[in-house]
Amino acid sequence: MYIILEGIDAAGKSTQIELLRQKFKEAICTKEPGGTPLGQKIRALVLQDSPTTLAEIFLFLADRAEHIQKVIKPNIHKLIFSDRGFISGIAYAHIKSALPIPKLQELNDLAMQGIKPDGIVLLLLSPQELVHRISSKELDTIEQRGIEYLLEVQNIMKRLIEESPYPYLIVDASLPKQKILHDIVEFVKEIDEH
Repeated sequence: MYIILEGIDAAGKSTQIELLRQKFKEAICTKEPGGTPLGQKIRALVLQDSPTTLAEIFLFLADRAEHIQKVIKPNIHKLIFSDRGFISGIAYAHIKSALPIPKLQELNDLAMQGIKPDGIVLLLLSPQELVHRISSKELDTIEQRGIEYLLEVQNIMKRLIEESPYPYLIVDASLPKQKILHDIVEFVKEIDEH
């Protein structure tokens, strides 16, 4: 079972992945970008340098293709939790490039190689909570694009998830982390029962 946790920066995805790792000892916990050795190099390159918009999109697609091939496909019969996936990829790329969403979906389908998630969780931040969380950390190049930028990305993620054919759960990211974990666990159980 392949579950993707989506959300903008500071939504708490990494925290939930760590809690899920403790709860499901047998699960594979991974991330995009950076879930493979090549992906780590791509992630570092994008966050430290300033590639052109199109180059950045293709770098993230390369990371996604490598991640699907090396991590997801070999473990597809196991429980997999991924910190980010194609929803983030499409949302960030659309905002940055203004490329049409259908074109970005087509490129991501190519990178996904026929692999589809069994469920998607979106951790949703209010503008106030985002300001609070971002103000207390050092920002990477993507976070430096600003609050409005991140909220616009989040709106696109939400729309993409709601329009997708996959089971999804949208969670208020300001809830206590154990409550969020509980909701995700129940969602996973529900998918497993169907």
